[in-house]
Amino acid sequence: MTDFGVTSMATTLERVALRRPGAILTADATEWHYAKALDPAALTDQYDTFVGLIQDAGPEILWLDDQADDLADSVFTYDPSFMLADGAVVLRPGKSLRAGEADLHERFYTDHNIAILGRIQAPGLIEGGDCFWLTDTSIAIGRGFRSNQSGIDQFSEIAARHGVSVEVFDLPYLHGPEACLHLMSLVSPLDTNLALVHAPLMPTALFQRMQECGYELIVGPPEEFEASLGLNLNVLALGPRKLIAIDGFPKTVALIRDAGCDVTVFQADELCIPCEGGPTCLTRPIKRA
Repeated sequence: MTDFGVTSMATTLERVALRRPGAILTADATEWHYAKALDPAALTDQYDTFVGLIQDAGPEILWLDDQADDLADSVFTYDPSFMLADGAVVLRPGKSLRAGEADLHERFYTDHNIAILGRIQAPGLIEGGDCFWLTDTSIAIGRGFRSNQSGIDQFSEIAARHGVSVEVFDLPYLHGPEACLHLMSLVSPLDTNLALVHAPLMPTALFQRMQECGYELIVGPPEEFEASLGLNLNVLALGPRKLIAIDGFPKTVALIRDAGCDVTVFQADELCIPCEGGPTCLTRPIKRA
């Protein structure tokens, strides 16, 4: 049995890769497309609280190196790579400032003896936030400003060699190429048959496909989606219906609790909301049961 491999978004998280905040603490908010200037002390405190919640849940944490660099977004470890059952695919982020994160993840996998199944090459672009496990043999990918057809084609070829199919869904323009609208900005799996969605922007074909796959779809409150810049929808599954969510969006939390979920919330008005990344984005699952 290997100590890596993922085929689900919501089975029990056993190993996870994290990276501590570094360059983000002094990053220029305008350059990095953050909603405001960040408070480094508050951001660090919120990150430490998040890590404590991960530790309490029991998975082993593997730390990416925290050598000084200019990769402000690298705390959001979900995006530069993606795990299949047989190993990792190193991606190529569509946000140009994140390009160096691919090398960071490749070194991490090499250092931890985790198989690398392939790496996306130019002109391909693809970010993890556009990819999620739809079933245990199929991955949904959003085609938009962060993930292009070349990247999707390369990823599909790698996945097919390992028995996994890819289903592609087009994302809306919304706020344009500078903003971060991932497929997982609109869909957050909570269990293998339950997901939280933002229906007004969700691709109709994906909504229907998830229903065909047996998902119950919880439609989040549109007003909280707007107020949170989409981050009310970004919920991390530590296991089936065992979740971490951002505090401050009680209607969203009430909906998922009513669906039988155990939800822990944490304050993230510095760490997540201004930076276009939520609890899921802060993790790169390495092994799920």
